[in-house]
Amino acid sequence: MTDKYTRFVSHGIGKDLARKLGLPQPAVLRRYKAGDPLVPGPVLALGKGNGGNATGADELTAELVGWGLDVRREALPKEKLGAIILVLDDVGHPDDLAEPVLTAAQSLRDLAPGARVVAISRTSASTASPAIAAARQGVDGLLRSLAKELRAGATANGVLLSDSADATSPSTLGALRFFLSGRSAFVDGQFLTVTTGSGQLPADADKPLAGKVAVVTGAARGIGAAIARTLYRDGAKLVVVDIPAAGDHLAAVANEVHGTALQLDITAENAGKRIIDHAAERHGGLDIVIHNAGITRDKLLANMDEGRWNSVIGVNIASQLRINEALLGSEHLGKAPRIVSVASTSGIAGNRGQTNYAASKGGVIGMVRAMAPLLAERGGSINAVAPGFIETEMTARIPFATREVGRRLNSLHQGGLPGDVAEAIAFLASDAAAGISGEVLRVCGQNLVGA
Repeated sequence: MTDKYTRFVSHGIGKDLARKLGLPQPAVLRRYKAGDPLVPGPVLALGKGNGGNATGADELTAELVGWGLDVRREALPKEKLGAIILVLDDVGHPDDLAEPVLTAAQSLRDLAPGARVVAISRTSASTASPAIAAARQGVDGLLRSLAKELRAGATANGVLLSDSADATSPSTLGALRFFLSGRSAFVDGQFLTVTTGSGQLPADADKPLAGKVAVVTGAARGIGAAIARTLYRDGAKLVVVDIPAAGDHLAAVANEVHGTALQLDITAENAGKRIIDHAAERHGGLDIVIHNAGITRDKLLANMDEGRWNSVIGVNIASQLRINEALLGSEHLGKAPRIVSVASTSGIAGNRGQTNYAASKGGVIGMVRAMAPLLAERGGSINAVAPGFIETEMTARIPFATREVGRRLNSLHQGGLPGDVAEAIAFLASDAAAGISGEVLRVCGQNLVGA
């Protein structure tokens, strides 16, 4: 999809004009490419007490050095930094935030294009004292605000730790690596909670899904096709699913990812069984399920009819519930299953004319949170990804003025790409995210509408 405005203001007369008029100037985002460095420069690691939560920051620094990163505990003047990591997991009072945060502030102007700021802190548990809870919740507010201040494609995100996780737990490191990398290009101002110390970092960071069998629904076009391509790139074997009417496009995607195609209406009562049987027959089992299939039938609620309402609910959430029930009852589901559902920012903030769609996507979020304990019993996880404005065939049909507003109404001043959604899903489908479950990760460039 093209963004003519971004091209116009990226150079020459357009760039000068945008600067003079104070217009948004979207940066070219740093996206993942195999072989590229994890970050575009040295990493500054800061914590409480002049660089240090001495235990957490030091242990984390040792891990990062093991990744081949150039880690600093003090910044050198005018040196371009690839990332700043704030280790704030032991703050006990809002006063504790001043030193590490204001130290980081001195280096913000030295961030390289596409740099990352990542905070590691703890959840505001109900058992925490008021001072501890205030400090921890303060990290939320400061990080989301900082994300709106960064420029040149830089982003700020956070990792929240439960009492069962620490700064060097596998999924903490997995989330940190995701946020530092180009895989998180369109994720900004967001937090992921690591609930357990489980997980395993891949032996090959470029093939984190090697040996896994994955099913992707709605895979014939757009985001679904991008998900299939990304999972294949990361080493997974693919079963791609879509309706018979999309058979030709589905076959093309299956051939591209060297997978198998299953033409199927996912609203059918036996859809779950057919998916499981196909995966078992062709690949010996199933490890990853990506619920991407979805439809829109937009109307103001005053004009909504039963057909529009029921079709959207049927495809977008009711089908997932039935398929998941079949999955959990099957002997062919892997020992550590991963389920990732595509939700939407409409299910979080709402959207005019989309009561049916927002209800279905809100339903996805509720389902994911409620199913997390059930998956945990099997050593698995379930999460959701909520895209914002993504450049697809559907958004290309939006009227020009509305489309431009949708693109610019986020901290990165541009629409995301289908691959941005796919990258987040691929991470949550990996064993590096095993300690993350029941979460909803927005891929929206920190859209300014909603939470």
